[in-house]
Amino acid sequence: MTEQILILDFGSQYTQLIARRVRELNVYCEIHPYNNFPELTPNIKGVILSGSPCSVRDEDAPYVDLEKFRKIVPVLGVCYGAQLMAQLLGGEVKASQHREYGRARLEIDDEDSSLLAGLSATSQVWMSHGDTIVTIPDNFNIIASTESVKVAAYKIADELTYGIQFHPEVTHSTEGKQLMYNFVAKICGCKQDWTSESFVEQTIASLRTKLGNDRVVMALSGGVDSTVAATLVHQAIGANLFCIFVDNGLLRKDEYQQVLDSYLHMGLNIKGVDAKDLFYGALEGLTDPEAKRKAIGKAFIDVFDQESHLIEDVKWLGQGTIYPDVIESVSVKGPSATIKSHHNVGGLPDFMKLKVVEPLNTLFKDEVRAVGKTLGIDPTILGRHPFPGPGLAIRILGDITPEKVAILQEVDAIFIGGLRKWNLYHEVWQAGVMLLPVKSVGVMGDERTYESVVALRAVTSIDGMTADWAHLPYDFLAEVSNDIINRVKGVNRVVYDISSKPPATIEWE
Repeated sequence: MTEQILILDFGSQYTQLIARRVRELNVYCEIHPYNNFPELTPNIKGVILSGSPCSVRDEDAPYVDLEKFRKIVPVLGVCYGAQLMAQLLGGEVKASQHREYGRARLEIDDEDSSLLAGLSATSQVWMSHGDTIVTIPDNFNIIASTESVKVAAYKIADELTYGIQFHPEVTHSTEGKQLMYNFVAKICGCKQDWTSESFVEQTIASLRTKLGNDRVVMALSGGVDSTVAATLVHQAIGANLFCIFVDNGLLRKDEYQQVLDSYLHMGLNIKGVDAKDLFYGALEGLTDPEAKRKAIGKAFIDVFDQESHLIEDVKWLGQGTIYPDVIESVSVKGPSATIKSHHNVGGLPDFMKLKVVEPLNTLFKDEVRAVGKTLGIDPTILGRHPFPGPGLAIRILGDITPEKVAILQEVDAIFIGGLRKWNLYHEVWQAGVMLLPVKSVGVMGDERTYESVVALRAVTSIDGMTADWAHLPYDFLAEVSNDIINRVKGVNRVVYDISSKPPATIEWE
């Protein structure tokens, strides 16, 4: 079995970052709710307790039975996790008179500490806490402090149990990666052999065993996740994978044929379905964003259900679900960020009665791209910007018509083409154009015009949870704006969206 680190989630906004830092060390890890985690097995080499928005002083504070893992494997408590262990074992935690939020200087008190080996004498760390540990049990040894926090890090004598008040997983802790390496590789003894190559090899072998000669149907979108997932399943079972790519009339210009061609060149067994009229009919007269999303989801289900029934003896549904989807769909008291249902094909109904196979459901987005590279997938697919499931329907504010889609496709093609031409495409995380439900007065030649306004949107981000507007060159924006107004009939004004997320969202609907 693959070696792993078990991360218990108490609700911190940083829990996924802990997992990402462990994965960056080529060590597999899993996040589980603090109140629902697996029994220790020999492959679990250590446990990390996350932070939390809660206080250990609260009457209903999240609690875990330490005896299930303490003294059995190494343990690292981060922020709330450190405070919880201190309190449960006889220490005292109080509201701090000197709350720390932000950068602090860590002063190492134990130069022989295995956890802090290699850190500079006054390492910068990131604090985010309102409580502090004021007294510790007799068998606790303080190994680091800050100017205002006496117990910034501790070790329990005669066991590999550590607590730290700061967050090594965030980039503001400049030597956090070294600390994580010390715990995961040195203290827990993990081999650091979990790579994209080993993942591909193990996953394909596992899929062959799980699926056997069964048939699998899968909806592809042209995006990174579904493409990598389909490639893994294809390498495991070959022609027994049946892929469906639906043209909902809301894709980018020429995207349907381009994506279909790229899949055929990859050797995938794929069928393209032209369902534009069905989707346009379902959207007719709808202006509310949620109503549009639901109509598109239902139309997709209808098409997918119809097409999948044309394939005999299908037993499995393949999906491109990735790890953040899984984490965010698990509801516990207070855990990380937003809870949402995860689905990759619009939420398929129970009546389809297919077993689900999700080969990427343990990977983060950057890991999916690494696996895709190992599989030899075209870099243009792996580097593709995220694109909303409802497509251009949520970039056309108001009702949807084929004419509006055609205008937006032309404008979008100029914008995205311009980003590629200026070598800016990979400098932004996502880009697109919104067709606004307003018209403005303009002048073209000697004539007055009254035509549509479009808004360009480009953002930089790591995971889409937060985003900043991309500071694109003025010369680029001038050229793109000029091209759009000159080449796209029906548009006479171009604006650029400089809103960050939060408070704005990336998409306008």
